[in-house]
Amino acid sequence: GLDQLLDMLLLQAEIMELKSDSTCSARGVVLEAKLDKGRGPVATVLIQAGTLRIGDSFVVGSVSGRVRGLTSDKGERLKEAGPSIPIEVIGLLGVPEAGDQLVVVKDERAAREIAQARHQKQKEVGLSSTSRRTLEELYAESKDGEIKELPLLIKADVQGSVGALGDALLKISTDAVKLKLIHSGVGGINETDVLLAAASKAIIIGFHVRPDSKAAAIAEREGVEIRLYTIIYNILDDIRSAAEGLLAPTIRERVMGHAEVRQLFSVPKMGTIAGCYVNDGSISRSNTKVRVVRDQVMVYEGKIGSLRRFKDDAREVQQGYECGIGVENFNDLKIGDVLEAYVLEEEATKL
Repeated sequence: GLDQLLDMLLLQAEIMELKSDSTCSARGVVLEAKLDKGRGPVATVLIQAGTLRIGDSFVVGSVSGRVRGLTSDKGERLKEAGPSIPIEVIGLLGVPEAGDQLVVVKDERAAREIAQARHQKQKEVGLSSTSRRTLEELYAESKDGEIKELPLLIKADVQGSVGALGDALLKISTDAVKLKLIHSGVGGINETDVLLAAASKAIIIGFHVRPDSKAAAIAEREGVEIRLYTIIYNILDDIRSAAEGLLAPTIRERVMGHAEVRQLFSVPKMGTIAGCYVNDGSISRSNTKVRVVRDQVMVYEGKIGSLRRFKDDAREVQQGYECGIGVENFNDLKIGDVLEAYVLEEEATKL
């Protein structure tokens, strides 16, 4: 039915003589945004009016920028883009939110002033923080009938996920528990996020992202709870259960070790084997799951298919040793990836 819908939309647009002025200052809407390690903040924008060109200064939400690159949906580099054309825009000073309007202004100074004014307004209406608690403590408090507030800090791999997750979580608030979003952003969980969560006494929710080593150490020291997820429904279920006083976790994750991919080998009938160095802990085949983490963003989650020391199969490889690791049903490994081995353990509920 999608083809018929598109045909009807095109027909209706033709009948109504809908046209856009390609000569005015460009305006568009952000469809998606992310933080790319090589290119910095990148926004996918649909131009609605005017023509966006290389060198244009613009403001989008509370973020300003100057167009340094335009890429089509086919990966082609463009010098300009007109109405109804979706393009990737490079040159932003931050990551905007999906739905923000992009507007071209006369120069970079004007763009910065507008963006700063909007950012200041957002800060003034920011949400206040409350006392730190884990989801288990929240469960006990809601059982006692106390009305509480739960501050949350959200980090995700793309801006669209941040917005959708934030909206969904805030709708869970009940008479017993009020959820408050103190901060949200794109990219891995860093030191600043943990310090903000510690000061705000908030729980960090990570969706398809991981904390870096400094952030993890500070979180452990400060007692900040970081919850990591790959399925949005699991986040909503956990928070909803806590808000309703029904949370009873029985499964806990224990990280066993990390190995850095330093070489790649293609082995017939086995696929890609990663030559790795075990940075900490140990890597084991028995009951061990593995995540492939690239630039602090998880790109795959599965099982260890093979583990070898030189040409011999190994049951376990300790910190400081090299080994060959094959990830079951995944061959898109890259040098620099980190393999995080973990096990799931049953644990009595703490109330």
